[in-house]
Amino acid sequence: MDSFVQFFIGAAVTFFGMWFVMPIFLFFLRQIGFYTIVDEGTCQVFVLFGKVIGIIPEAGLHILPARLGLSAFLVNWLGSRKVLDMRLDQQYLRSNPVNSEEGAPMGVGIWYEMYISDPVAYLFRNVDPRGSLAANVSNAVVRTLSNLPLDKMLVNRHSMSRMVREEVSPRSHEWGYKLGSVYIRKVHFRDTGMIKQIEAKVVNRLRQVTSAIKQDGANQVNIITSTAERQAAIEFAKAAAIRPKIVGEAMQKISADGEVASAMFEILETQKILEGKSQLTLVPNEGTLLSQLLAAQKHT
Repeated sequence: MDSFVQFFIGAAVTFFGMWFVMPIFLFFLRQIGFYTIVDEGTCQVFVLFGKVIGIIPEAGLHILPARLGLSAFLVNWLGSRKVLDMRLDQQYLRSNPVNSEEGAPMGVGIWYEMYISDPVAYLFRNVDPRGSLAANVSNAVVRTLSNLPLDKMLVNRHSMSRMVREEVSPRSHEWGYKLGSVYIRKVHFRDTGMIKQIEAKVVNRLRQVTSAIKQDGANQVNIITSTAERQAAIEFAKAAAIRPKIVGEAMQKISADGEVASAMFEILETQKILEGKSQLTLVPNEGTLLSQLLAAQKHT
């Protein structure tokens, strides 16, 4: 029973020490400047009496007296500790005003990457290095891309991006910022009236092209129709030319046999009578009275 109580007391003391005493002790060590923890992708700059006494860019646990000396115990009380984000950052500048060689007011949207290359220059050489870099990039766009031909401005984005980057990079490094990739994402017209004029011209051009396509299709149909009619007329003319020959040869063969010829003519005469619309009255040979009655009925 005593061993169980001792185990329970030890577990309780350990729990209390690990969850309450140890954090308070570590917090006290951090406050007096004994150690610091640098997170991944960050950098810590220690300043004492207006002077940088140490820079720790490596992530992990660092014993400050080993890195800063005895000044480590004063920096949290009489100095300051700056934590900088060293990760790659991005920014997009919309519609930077640029004029083309033809005088067209254009807008250029540029996207660029940057990261802190010199922590000391970033902190002390410029009050707003991010804003200064954005202004520098915008000015570089205006300087390098103004008076370019309109067709090149709308097509050659890769070369224009390289021109802007070469103009900005040396100056941005002076403020502790290093420029990464630069890419021109959008080139557009800024004048609303010009945009409407271009849209109207495009619509009119599309209408012209559509009407030209329709007219060309109609012309092709007419050509095909006229060609077919001409070929049909030629074939019908050939058939009409050789018809008398074919009929004459057939009649010559039929006339060679008198019985066949007389039978054929009787059939043709009967067929014509049947196809005709005239009325036919059949009267017996010895029916004089009947024929007179029928004739009289017809006249009445």
